[in-house]
Amino acid sequence: MSEGKLEKLKLVAYSDPEFNEKVSDGEFTTLLNPEKYIYQYKIDQNEDQAPGTSAAATRFNKKLPEELDLEFLFDRTGVVPGKEATEDGVIDDIEHFKKVILDYNGDQHKPNYVMISWGSLLFKGCLTEMTLEFKLFRADGTPLRALAKAKFKGFVEDNLRAAKENNSSPDLTHFRVVKAGENLSLMSQRIYGDPKYYLEVARVNKLINFRSLKPGQVLYFPPLQKQANAQ
Repeated sequence: MSEGKLEKLKLVAYSDPEFNEKVSDGEFTTLLNPEKYIYQYKIDQNEDQAPGTSAAATRFNKKLPEELDLEFLFDRTGVVPGKEATEDGVIDDIEHFKKVILDYNGDQHKPNYVMISWGSLLFKGCLTEMTLEFKLFRADGTPLRALAKAKFKGFVEDNLRAAKENNSSPDLTHFRVVKAGENLSLMSQRIYGDPKYYLEVARVNKLINFRSLKPGQVLYFPPLQKQANAQ
C-alpha cells in the first residue's frame, strides 16, 4: 500500500512542446511539500456593445489557460536532514531550480516547458513570474534560507488542445498518475469503461513493459473517439 509513504512534489523540464524530450539535469524535487497550491481559472468575456445601448449581456469569448501558484523553500541551515550547510548556502540549490524552470533552452530560445506532479496534481506549463525572498544569512552575507514564489501558466500540446476543442468527441484526454497496485487494464476500465483499450494506451505511451507500472508514473489516456478509430 502507498499510504504513509512521503511523496515529494517534483518538476521535470522538457525542451519540446510535446513533452517528449527531457532536459539534461532538468529535474527538481522540492525540499518540503507545499502547504497549499492555488489554481486560477479565467474566462475572457467580450463586453463590447453598440453605442446607445446599455446593460448588454457579456458574451463568452474563450477560456484562458489555467494558472498555478506555488511556493518553494530552500534551506541550508542544517535543520533539514540531507540538506546540511554548505559554503555557498542555498545559492547552488536555487541555481539548479532556475535551470529547470527559468533558464533559456538553447534550441528553443525560451524557458523550458515544465511538468509539475504531486499526488493528484499534474500540471503542464511554463513559468510566467517568480520572486525570491532571502530570509536568513551568515555573517558574511551568504544566504542560508530563501522562499521562491512562482506562477505557471498552463500549456496543452496542440494535439490535445484540438481534442479538447472538438465538442463532438465523446471523451477528452486524461492524464493519470499511477498508484501502487494499479495496472493498465484496471485504469482503462475506470477511464473508458472497458479494459480492452489497454494495448492502445501502452502504444501511445511507448511502454515496453506495460505489465510493470511504477507508482508515480504519469500516463496519457487519449480521447475515446481516437481510441475507437485506432482499433
